[in-house]
Amino acid sequence: MRYRGAGMKSFTFLLLLLAVVNVQPVQETSLFYPYGLDQKDQKNPKLDDGSSKKLSLSVPFTFYNKKYQTLYVNNNGVISFGSRVNQYTPDPFPLADGRSFVAPYWGDVDNVLGGDVFYRETTDPELLGLITKHINQYFPDTPFTATWAFVATWEHVAYYGSTSNKGNTFQAALTTNTEKSFIILNYKDIQWTTGAASGGDAETGLGGTPAHAGFNSGDETNYYNIPGSRTDAVINITKTSNVNVPGRWVFQVDKFKVTGVPTEMPKVADSNNCWL
Repeated sequence: MRYRGAGMKSFTFLLLLLAVVNVQPVQETSLFYPYGLDQKDQKNPKLDDGSSKKLSLSVPFTFYNKKYQTLYVNNNGVISFGSRVNQYTPDPFPLADGRSFVAPYWGDVDNVLGGDVFYRETTDPELLGLITKHINQYFPDTPFTATWAFVATWEHVAYYGSTSNKGNTFQAALTTNTEKSFIILNYKDIQWTTGAASGGDAETGLGGTPAHAGFNSGDETNYYNIPGSRTDAVINITKTSNVNVPGRWVFQVDKFKVTGVPTEMPKVADSNNCWL
């Protein structure tokens, strides 16, 4: 009995401590839509330059005026329509080979060395409600209610040849109402730009040919590069945006439209400015 009071105080302190500690992860992940095995996500195999199997979609997704009903989630930071993308060093857009894809962060990922790639197709009402809220906020003149989404997340993925513990965490959410389509790109933590086979430093993951973020229609004419792509500045993509939310880029992609994009990139590599 003499230890009961002390025990209760310790227990109360522990509860308060846990309450404080548990606040931080919510803040850190607020940019991202929920993902992981508890969301019934699938996970890509641990394979350098690997990808998911060919994934059939329950509804067509329109990208650059063309409807697609299958896609691949590629480990190297690409969601592609029609064919896998195993290439690890990014080429400049537009590509001349007809490949159609969105590149959240096209670089030489090696999930054998670290990290996971998750994905799921969903019609979860809570998630669709949140996505609808965001699209309506960013595109107030475009009526839209999401009826479908596909979420792919790269969690702390390593780069090829890495001798460090660096990892990148980013996400792509495709959404549609069967007429209009949008893609939301979220960047939480970017620590490297380049794998060793692309000329990058094995210890730092920097240098060489850096990662590419953008969209390639596949028609050799229409494409879009997020500012900083294939330059050292791409590592700052967590601080940039076209919707005034650092680390988030959003585009209407059925008939591709570029909105809110700056004409110049930040001059300083560690700038805290958000491109608007």
